[in-house]
Amino acid sequence: MNNKFTIALGCLIALTVIPAAYAGDTYPTGYDDALIDAASHVTLGPRPLFLVHDMSEETDRERELKSDLLSCASGNRNGQRSELTIAHRGAPLMFPEHTLEAYLAGAQGGAGIIECDVTFTADNELVCRHSQCDLHTTTNIVETDLAQKCAVPPEFDPDSGELVNAADIQCCTSDITLAEFRTLEGKMEGADLEARSIEAYLAGTPGWRTGLYDTRGTLLSHAETIELFKALGVKMTPELKEPSVEMPFNGMSQQDYAQKMIDEYKAADVPASDVYAQSFLLDDVLYWIESEPEFGEQAVYLDGRYDDDGFDHTDPATWSPSMQELADQGVKILAPPMWMLLAANPEFGDGDSRVVPSTYAEHARDAGLELITWTLERSGPLAEGGQWYHGTTEEVIRREGDKLISLDVLVQDVGVIGVFSDWPATVAFYDNCMSLRD
Repeated sequence: MNNKFTIALGCLIALTVIPAAYAGDTYPTGYDDALIDAASHVTLGPRPLFLVHDMSEETDRERELKSDLLSCASGNRNGQRSELTIAHRGAPLMFPEHTLEAYLAGAQGGAGIIECDVTFTADNELVCRHSQCDLHTTTNIVETDLAQKCAVPPEFDPDSGELVNAADIQCCTSDITLAEFRTLEGKMEGADLEARSIEAYLAGTPGWRTGLYDTRGTLLSHAETIELFKALGVKMTPELKEPSVEMPFNGMSQQDYAQKMIDEYKAADVPASDVYAQSFLLDDVLYWIESEPEFGEQAVYLDGRYDDDGFDHTDPATWSPSMQELADQGVKILAPPMWMLLAANPEFGDGDSRVVPSTYAEHARDAGLELITWTLERSGPLAEGGQWYHGTTEEVIRREGDKLISLDVLVQDVGVIGVFSDWPATVAFYDNCMSLRD
């Protein structure tokens, strides 16, 4: 095997970060130069090699891929940043999502694009959270005085003092102001919905995510992530989250909200070509195409229609709008979950692939739509089955390392231009190796 396939697999360096909580309405806009410089140097860590070692090698294609990746991993070159690699909420396989620490880990893991999911506070300020109402599972709010401002605050038995409504607690960014939001700390996503104490509730992180770095999580506003991402030299993909409150909210309409997100990039002098604005609401995407055509040029329609009655990703007759209708409306980039782009090939032989492009993927390509997909490394152990992101291929993909087989088909056969990952180094490693092979 040609030994030009080389990459260094180092460990993430210890990061020294700015404090997690700030009082009042001010917040540091600068970041320590040494910290930014360190995070800008790509070090891909041990996980890619772990996955390569665990790969199946039953077919010629799998054996060749595994050999290439192992050869690539055996060298001593540093990794390069990859624009195929999109840091999903930062690097939440190991770091609290949508925090400074997660974003730094995503950049250091080779992500060329980093995501901020955008929602808003009670005073209509934009912040980064995956959902407007996820503070109870992604921050420490339930153990602070702000818990009583939650839409559904924790309740306790007056006699025993035990928590009695763990499954019902709901805390939203729209319940608190930006200043209050900044006093919180991010935590690894998860909660024990049967807990009888706040301590047990907060300790409900799934066991397949590490808690090693769950000691601090610096929350950021949307504008602050823009400045951070600019300093790191990465592109940006903000997702306008569907509101959990009735719109207009405090006088802000849905279109005001969509415009406000774009305005924060314009105020920061970020070129539209560095921004992939995205939404599950087609109307948001069409608004950007019409009202902000430079940003609309690479706006991303996140396809969540799998929950719609009658929708079948294998049957084009159930798709409304169709792929061609989306293209005719000006949509250029479509982003479904991975399972919608892949199909199992249970009869694969030595010259075949166990995973192939889906009907959905083929029709999107025929309509001229570019594809981004989500989310690699967001599943529990594949050997346990029932992992949503691999739902259409789990009969042939049952090892952790076989995620790389799925990734190879997504890139080489489906032709995706971006892959969201909870551990960006996995995709960056693959992309680095394939670039060297080519």
